[in-house]
Amino acid sequence: MCNLYTVRKSADEVARHFGVANPLQTNAPEEIYPGTPGMAVIESDGARELRSMVWGFPLRLRGMKPEAKPKPVNNVAELKKGMWVGLARKPQWRCLIPVTAFAEAEGEKGKMTRTWFSLPDEPIFAWGGLWRVSDEWGPVYSGVMTAANEAVAPVHTRMPVLLHRDEYDRWLNGAFEDLLALQERVFPSDLIEIDKTNDLWVKKKGADAATPLLL
Repeated sequence: MCNLYTVRKSADEVARHFGVANPLQTNAPEEIYPGTPGMAVIESDGARELRSMVWGFPLRLRGMKPEAKPKPVNNVAELKKGMWVGLARKPQWRCLIPVTAFAEAEGEKGKMTRTWFSLPDEPIFAWGGLWRVSDEWGPVYSGVMTAANEAVAPVHTRMPVLLHRDEYDRWLNGAFEDLLALQERVFPSDLIEIDKTNDLWVKKKGADAATPLLL
């Protein structure tokens, strides 16, 4: 699952890419971790809006102490299961997650490094997601996952549902069956650039320490 991605563009650049008229001032960092602020594009009254939200739906596990921080559910495994069905069927709870690259951990446990995936022909691209307003963290979003293509499979079995520009409106306003089709299709491997690094897979200082979840 995806637990790290970047948005190395300004809010103005992101807004222009998605046809948003209201670029916002955001405290989202360039590297986004589960449980930390990020940006999401939603549609309201026929217009796209760029909003600041937390990456991950808060989940309180059985047995957790009342003062314990909820776990962030930052990845959606199956749109047809659990709490996701009701959200996915309603366009008002769908979102586009702006991304410039996403990372997966690779290598020996304890010495894992970051391998980055990007779309060189699309400096900014979209990851299909869902959002809602939570009692704990306010607006939150989670990214929908799919089976990895040939580019990502050597590193991980899953990858984000990546969208072409002409699919943005389909994700936001299409039928539930459109979302299922986009989750099940294989994103072209030849469009993805791979950057294997020696950077250790470590949490950013001050980032949420909770274990991210996939549901």
